[in-house]
Amino acid sequence: MRYKIIALLIICFSLSCNQKEEEKTVYSILKEKDRAILKDKILEDRFTNLLPELMDKANIDMWLLISREYNEDPILKTMLPATWLNARRRTIIVFYRNKEKNTLERLAVARYDIGKSIQSAWDKENEPNQWKALAEIIKERNPQKIGINTSTHFALADGLVKTDYDELTENLPEELSSKLVSAEKLGIAWIETRTEIELQLFRDLVKITHNIIDEAFSDKTIIPGLTTTEDLVWFLRQKVTDLGLETWFHPTIDVQRNNEALKSHIESFSKSKEEQIIQKGDLLHCDFGITYIGLNTDCQQHAYVLKDDETDVPDFLKDAFQKGNRVQDILTSNMKSGFTGNEILAASLSQGKNEGLRPSIYTHPLGKYGHSAGTTIGMWDSQNGVPFNGDYPLQKNTAYAIELNTTVFIKEWNKDIRIMLEEAGFFGDDTFEYVNERQTAIKPIKTH
Repeated sequence: MRYKIIALLIICFSLSCNQKEEEKTVYSILKEKDRAILKDKILEDRFTNLLPELMDKANIDMWLLISREYNEDPILKTMLPATWLNARRRTIIVFYRNKEKNTLERLAVARYDIGKSIQSAWDKENEPNQWKALAEIIKERNPQKIGINTSTHFALADGLVKTDYDELTENLPEELSSKLVSAEKLGIAWIETRTEIELQLFRDLVKITHNIIDEAFSDKTIIPGLTTTEDLVWFLRQKVTDLGLETWFHPTIDVQRNNEALKSHIESFSKSKEEQIIQKGDLLHCDFGITYIGLNTDCQQHAYVLKDDETDVPDFLKDAFQKGNRVQDILTSNMKSGFTGNEILAASLSQGKNEGLRPSIYTHPLGKYGHSAGTTIGMWDSQNGVPFNGDYPLQKNTAYAIELNTTVFIKEWNKDIRIMLEEAGFFGDDTFEYVNERQTAIKPIKTH
């Protein structure tokens, strides 16, 4: 017990001594009111400049989104203004696209306007039945196809719950209910497409993510022999909270070292991480992401705790890391518009193996949600392709967590290690770029 108390005092003293140094890290995070203004600006831009194009492309001229409070459709939730943290009562949104007139009506069959972007179109005193009011709005506009959020394979596009579906169909006359179609492609496109305003915000968010990781992987937080992997995990969680941000998943920190065998993929991905005390000579790895103004990041990076006689990361680890970067390059070079995730996966794995690498690729869409809608390029346990989600073609102006690993034999340790990387990437007009650079070298941590 005495030694534990001494250890805790040392850690507290170290953090206190480094407090001034820590304050040098400046985070460009907006205050709450400014965040709300930006969020609503982004939403209005998407409604005005993006949604008409997406509806035309999906060949849907009316889109219905229906949710009840605290049980929101994942897509509808992305359409709520900053002052609406949830739907209210039963919230029904109607988008009607008249292509000939080049107009897009945004109507709320609800008691309230939904912010400034969607106006209430229901007079409850005149028509108490919300469903009849909806039916009248639809009948007046006579759309050709009425999109609803149902999908067998894409969860984020399957937000219409059974009760609302049943009541909708029961209250629509046959000539209208016969026009109901799945809005799967439209819903995926809405979730996955990034606008110019969002991309600029995304760059800032990824930079913040990298800065937090740099703080975690430093002598400010790590005392070899005392600091544990769980200490770093909770440092990340606390830092996010202190900055007024959120995280969409619990971060992980794990260790690879020369006297421990490499864990299998099943152990690494499906089991909780065992707490370990960080030592000099450890290769550290983190998996960390944050949420800010409706966007999410997902990042994995490596650091190495230098031994007393080392001034830099050993060359054999540097070489291994370069193999991880090479797998990234192979994958992103195979990302072509219109190619499916499964086609990109197969081509990338084949090329990597032909170059003598041992890659595993599990890249997913990233943006409005952490595991977002769009094409899936492998899963850690589906390296032969992902049915349905992997058959979806890559679209322009979409973002991805370029997530993968490669196994490398280290002669100096007489064992395999795994270089595990993940960075936010943007696929624009048939070009790929990292949203805010990528890690190209293992971070050295010099401790005292």
